[in-house]
Amino acid sequence: MSEGRSPSPCPGRRARPSAATVAVSFLLLLACEGAAQQGQGYISREHSFRVVRVAGGLEHPWAVAFLPGGDMLVTERPGRLVRVGADGSSTTVRGLPDIAAIDRGGLLDLVLDPGFADNRLLYFSYTEKSRLAWWRGGGEVYRTAVARAELAGDRLVSVRRIFAMNRASSGGRHFGSRLAFLPDGDLLVTVGDRGERHRAQDPSDHAGSVLRIRPDGSPSPRTAALAIPGAAPEVFTFGHRDPQGLAVHPATGAVWIHEHGPTGGDEVNVLRGGANYGWPVATHGRDYDGSRMGVGSEAPGTEPPLLHWTPAIAPSGMAFYTGTRFPRWRGDLFVGALAGRHLRRIVVRGGAVVAQEALLQGCLGRIRDVRQGPQGHLWLLSDHRNGALYRIEPLTP
Repeated sequence: MSEGRSPSPCPGRRARPSAATVAVSFLLLLACEGAAQQGQGYISREHSFRVVRVAGGLEHPWAVAFLPGGDMLVTERPGRLVRVGADGSSTTVRGLPDIAAIDRGGLLDLVLDPGFADNRLLYFSYTEKSRLAWWRGGGEVYRTAVARAELAGDRLVSVRRIFAMNRASSGGRHFGSRLAFLPDGDLLVTVGDRGERHRAQDPSDHAGSVLRIRPDGSPSPRTAALAIPGAAPEVFTFGHRDPQGLAVHPATGAVWIHEHGPTGGDEVNVLRGGANYGWPVATHGRDYDGSRMGVGSEAPGTEPPLLHWTPAIAPSGMAFYTGTRFPRWRGDLFVGALAGRHLRRIVVRGGAVVAQEALLQGCLGRIRDVRQGPQGHLWLLSDHRNGALYRIEPLTP
């Protein structure tokens, strides 16, 4: 499912819930939100915890990163970067490049350079707008791009776009985009299929791929060894729909992603360099009209998912828990759910999923990002016009 919203079966018309359903849902959200602001306790299978609302008034926040000293940086999809203090105060960080906030595009993921404490460098992904030449129609087109900048107080300086996907296109869907550094210093970038599903099976096209680049934006030399026929030099894996979760396993170094399916078929995949992950040839989902897609759930030459969800939960954000605040969660995978409106805990043992648990069902709304903070807490971002940053902490110290 894309972002937790399915197209209306009748173009131009949208089915509306009853007034009573809307009222009940709104009251439930208010009650849960109020509980979070007061730090009310929750009980899960392994731990009791509370959710603390640290900062509100965030417009469709997308990602959070933790600065030395306790402050945080939060991206807002409309094209703003906010510095949030431990006390919840916020300051706008200036110096961003032009951001194209179209539909599901805008200012997206953000990660700090592994050497941030010394070099103050950070990397962020965003939607870039350009215009076709007049002989190609002259329309506006968009693509996922990545920039590097230095944080100087509350301003970005030395901003430089280091990468942009090799084919811009119209429309505002499926930009990806998550970033993660590998232990060897390479930077991974996820890019969606841009709503043009056939592009994901063309490795010469960045759409529908996970890309591996150096911090200066050049292709990683390690992708050349994958020998994917006809592939762009940055392509690490392909056959993806819209990957919005990316995490490097803390013990094995394996790369994990999750991605949206169509109607059902959201996937969690463990990446193998050079592999084809099937979209749209192989999928557990169905098209929005209910028809079968591709050849089914498996196809020769494609990698099956480790886990898939039908009905879809519309996953976004992902983190392995390695802290000491919740010892019985150590090694578990946590995923935000947009359509499912909960935090999904996934227990993985020996490379297999052995249990799942839905936490905070319906309490915080659409959960866009999940991160582990430096003090061992889990942090969440809710994706709303008045979104918020939350901290999950043990109910008792």
